[in-house]
Amino acid sequence: MARFRPPAPAEISYKGFRFLITDRPSDATMESYLQELKKHGVTDVVRVCEPSYDITALQESGITVHDWFFPDGSYPAEDILTHWFTLLKSRNRDNPDACIAAHCIAGLGRAPVLVAVALVELGMASEDAVELIRNKRRGAINAKQLDYLNSYRPKGRLKSKKNGGNTECCVQ
Repeated sequence: MARFRPPAPAEISYKGFRFLITDRPSDATMESYLQELKKHGVTDVVRVCEPSYDITALQESGITVHDWFFPDGSYPAEDILTHWFTLLKSRNRDNPDACIAAHCIAGLGRAPVLVAVALVELGMASEDAVELIRNKRRGAINAKQLDYLNSYRPKGRLKSKKNGGNTECCVQ
């Protein structure tokens, strides 16, 4: 029987935001994982599966690890989305070149859904977000997650605050 081999890490860029979707590293693969993160300028790793590896090497390299577990095959709860969007806005404001990595076990479900929700918040149609991710991570996003993304309505959580926080047009 052939062993499952997850797709290569996939960088997704849209409207000034950068994401890296990967599978879960292990202690044995940490060195190569860290090299990949550095190559993409990753500042943060969002781990949405159970912790299974030592994060010391990441922390020593200046990469912050966020543990926001949600069940395999599902989509993130509202509190996780709040943390996710807060992180994205903060990093994008402080370091526009930052790349945020997200991983679950195989990098095909939970992590791609987080990135897809961000793309939708940034104005991309859910179908286009899914297609973009699937072009780079074949097999990503299951039927339940696809239904969630198709019903997700953006709430303006990644819009920049211009005109002193007023996002409406005004005549002066």
